[in-house]
Amino acid sequence: MTATRLAFDEWSRAEALHHERADALTAGWRARRQTGEAHPVDDFLFTYYPYKPSVLRRWHPGAGVALENAAGLERERYRWYRTEPDGASVVDTAGLLEARGSMLGFVERLLSRTAARPAQFGCFGLHEWAMVYKVKSGGVRHEALPLRLSPDETDRVVESSHIVCSHFDAYRFFTPEAVGRNALTPTRENQEFTEQAGCLHAGMDVYKWAIKLGPLVPGEVLLDAFELASDIRQLDMQASPYDVTAYGLDPVRIETREGKSEYASRQRGFSERSNVLRGRVLAAISVAHDEAAELSAADDSRVSVLSDREGDRLHDARV
Repeated sequence: MTATRLAFDEWSRAEALHHERADALTAGWRARRQTGEAHPVDDFLFTYYPYKPSVLRRWHPGAGVALENAAGLERERYRWYRTEPDGASVVDTAGLLEARGSMLGFVERLLSRTAARPAQFGCFGLHEWAMVYKVKSGGVRHEALPLRLSPDETDRVVESSHIVCSHFDAYRFFTPEAVGRNALTPTRENQEFTEQAGCLHAGMDVYKWAIKLGPLVPGEVLLDAFELASDIRQLDMQASPYDVTAYGLDPVRIETREGKSEYASRQRGFSERSNVLRGRVLAAISVAHDEAAELSAADDSRVSVLSDREGDRLHDARV
């Protein structure tokens, strides 16, 4: 494949727009860091996912794109980039794939299998309730937030519900008393075989996987994944046993029929959005594979030509 070439004015404008959008998305977190305040809903995207705003702010064009006239700029020092003889900057896909091939293979399998598996819409966000089931005083994960029901009422919601959490990183925070109430046993080892697109946490994790792939993923895809994670996080907490009205969020009362209906409806929308993003991340991986294969074939061709020339030289010398 021939790399898409972007003139300096074109790619620097795209980079500036990315910086502006990323700064807007992280403004609240950065302001709170200065004042010491906390936001138990929004801060999750910077504490559970330990990526700094500066990582989101760094713009990548994705694999297979050459940025003209980039020599001598800060970008030249970015990891997993190389500068071509003509001064263009491109992602070093071959080097990145060689160094992180195992991780990339896992992400590729996980995203493709999650997207292909039928989405489930009957969990109703009960993972958050299972995390506070029969919890002892002082053991609530979000201690700064009050429960909107009494502890006994919260426990009864768990006991009267069918819990089908498919996401290991949610399931692992269940209280010991709640673990046995889950119909599934997700593990890190079976993750790629159990995750499904209806899961809110799997949808949020598209952001995690996109950022782990670094410069292979175009900046627009990364920020779209972050926005999706932010939107999902709000529903995750609205449907939780916590009272988040102080943060301008109305509860989605999943303990009622109306609340379950609202949750499932919004869950379907997030499932569709997350699968679109999974497809875009997978497309970025595919471009990287194609480029690396083309570079490898070109290298093999050059080696073959050099070998032929050396053979001809030796033959001529003998003659």
